[in-house]
Amino acid sequence: MKKSYAAFSLLLVAAFVMAACTPAPGGGFKACQVTDTGGIDDKSFNATAWKGIEDAVDQLGIEGKFLESQQQTDYEANINAFLEEGCDLIITVGFLLGDATAAAATSNPDAKFSIVDVDYLDIPNVHGQAFNTDEAAFLAGYAAAASTQTGKVGTFGGIQIPPVTVFMDGFSLGVDYYNQQHGTAVEVLGWDPETQTGLFTGNFESTDDGRAMGESLMDEGADIIMPVAGPVGLGTAAAVQERGNAWIVGVDNDWAVVNSDYAAVILTSVLKNMDVTTLAAIQSVVDGTFAGGTANLTRGTLANGGVGLATLASVVPAGLQAELDQVRADIIAGTITTHP
Repeated sequence: MKKSYAAFSLLLVAAFVMAACTPAPGGGFKACQVTDTGGIDDKSFNATAWKGIEDAVDQLGIEGKFLESQQQTDYEANINAFLEEGCDLIITVGFLLGDATAAAATSNPDAKFSIVDVDYLDIPNVHGQAFNTDEAAFLAGYAAAASTQTGKVGTFGGIQIPPVTVFMDGFSLGVDYYNQQHGTAVEVLGWDPETQTGLFTGNFESTDDGRAMGESLMDEGADIIMPVAGPVGLGTAAAVQERGNAWIVGVDNDWAVVNSDYAAVILTSVLKNMDVTTLAAIQSVVDGTFAGGTANLTRGTLANGGVGLATLASVVPAGLQAELDQVRADIIAGTITTHP
């Protein structure tokens, strides 16, 4: 784990320092993103990764392109289109693109790939970007447990895959830890980390599904909800805003900023800094240090800033930030476990 922390830190240095001293590769260099089905403007992980490419365009003088996957059958076609175009780095976004990325990389060993939310592809020309989002979500769960007025908080996912459930694990265990520390009995609706069972909409697109899930959880008494479902969660935020007396925990980026229409109901957000890792992956190709395989995986953690917690809303209890600072330190020290 220490090796992966160090690798991430070095990539951060490459992204923000070497960009200033490395000659721009010029318009001939193309970084090309294949989105998951949420689309490029999902206000979530596709958009955050794309920001990394936009930052590379600004800082490195490259060209950035994307193709949106409307459905899972588009993955292979979009990757192949970028292979034919001769992209210098193809960035595939999401766990569900793992198989298509592996197949393309194996068949095209001279092409370079970086995939977000995948840590298992041990292929020389595939660089993985993974995140310990359970660590940051643990802090969000602790904050939610401290802030609930009903004694019930909720979470749900889009599709039951590891990059989704890792948020839900951390959130639930953070609530449990708060209960242990304060002698409370705050209940988590929507996810059981021990049995790995809970609520899922089955997609990352339908805001109607997000609205319905949010309304159902509020009907059951939850006054703080963390949707881990991309644009689906915006439907939940709309339902919370309309009903009032409830809060949203955003995911991937700071929802109070990127979804400013709902800023008034955002308690906090679990940050997954894919823009930083994507920029660093592009920089590695530019400067010739690109390396794939699991030994060269980039893993974002609380310790290296790859994941984190956004600013808390003013409604949280006094003294909560100091508690969270201690919990964060204990997670980094390894004295608190944030996964089942």
